[in-house]
Amino acid sequence: MVGGTTSAVQSMILSACKAGEKIIVPRNVHKSVINAMVLCGAVPVYVNPDVEPRIGIALGMELTQVEAAIRENPDAVAVFVNNPTYYGICSDLRAIVRLAHERGMKVLVDEAHGTHFYFQEKLPVTAMEAGADMAAVSMHKSGGSLTQSSLLLLGEGVNEGYVKQIINLTQTTSASYLLISSLDISRRNLALRGSESFAKVMSIAEYARAEINEIGGYYAYSTELCNGTSCYAYDVTKLSVYTREIGLAGIEVYDLLRDEYDIQIEFGDIGNILAYISIGDRMQDIERLVGALADIKRLYQRDNTGMLSLEYIPPKVVATPQEAFYADKEMLPLEQTAGRICSEFVMCYPPGIPILAPGEIITQDILEYIRYAKEKGCSMQGTEDPEIAHLNVLR
Repeated sequence: MVGGTTSAVQSMILSACKAGEKIIVPRNVHKSVINAMVLCGAVPVYVNPDVEPRIGIALGMELTQVEAAIRENPDAVAVFVNNPTYYGICSDLRAIVRLAHERGMKVLVDEAHGTHFYFQEKLPVTAMEAGADMAAVSMHKSGGSLTQSSLLLLGEGVNEGYVKQIINLTQTTSASYLLISSLDISRRNLALRGSESFAKVMSIAEYARAEINEIGGYYAYSTELCNGTSCYAYDVTKLSVYTREIGLAGIEVYDLLRDEYDIQIEFGDIGNILAYISIGDRMQDIERLVGALADIKRLYQRDNTGMLSLEYIPPKVVATPQEAFYADKEMLPLEQTAGRICSEFVMCYPPGIPILAPGEIITQDILEYIRYAKEKGCSMQGTEDPEIAHLNVLR
């Protein structure tokens, strides 16, 4: 795939779902998932993930939640799973696949952040090994290929010819051979050296966590989050760090690292930063990061009273994404939209998980979150108004 993992995710959903058909999805999905439903008219059945109480991040899909969604929606055609999440949280993928297949539903996995699972046996189970029907894999994230190159993996029993037809509906007919060749080169490299390379990444990440936690104030979390249900496994290559206890939002630490220390990490949000450690990183890069974080705590730490910590607010859904996106709408100032139905997206990018999606009720909690994220400097997008001072709502 040369349209990024977005194109792979959307091809999965368009292949599995027709207009009016239900798909069970966690609400903390990437915007590409909801965009696909806008295009094809599929009806989402949202599973609201549990939230980790200390650090505020959304966790994975609990098996009991999936069971309940399947029981209440036996006509659903597919179950969609994030595995892992941006923060490294993994669901009980084997059990979800088994449950869905017993009911005749396909399982689609957004494996954008799990390329390395295929090349290191000590990491969590892969979508294909778990028996999923389709998986979208970002080779360019942790696999070393050029940005915008990705893979769409098909399990047994999936009609490859039909999937190709679906891809042709929305993707370019002038594919970049530069991107395609980078996929082959990186795939060969990982097939030959992946296990060794990612063992090194795992070792570096564990070292970084220990050093960052030694600083105090920060919390670099790992497998201790695993509870056997909503966090079934954890991707230890992810260096996710909770920053709120030093009085700084993740995005503020992110900005300081970039502007004052020339260190570019993956993202910062309300309460966390994520450093994406790759096969190209060296121990001295980690030492620079740890030193910078210690410096930031010493120079910029402040009282954390009044800071928001939740990264996920469960939405109230009253219309399908397609209905709301194409409905008659009006643009109102942000402060006048409480209680109205949103007809566009609002999100911090990255991670690209919508704070609001088309068809959801705008609440005061959500408006407060949007204002707070803007104030802290999060990169906001999704709205027609680039300043996010107004929102489109249904008339």
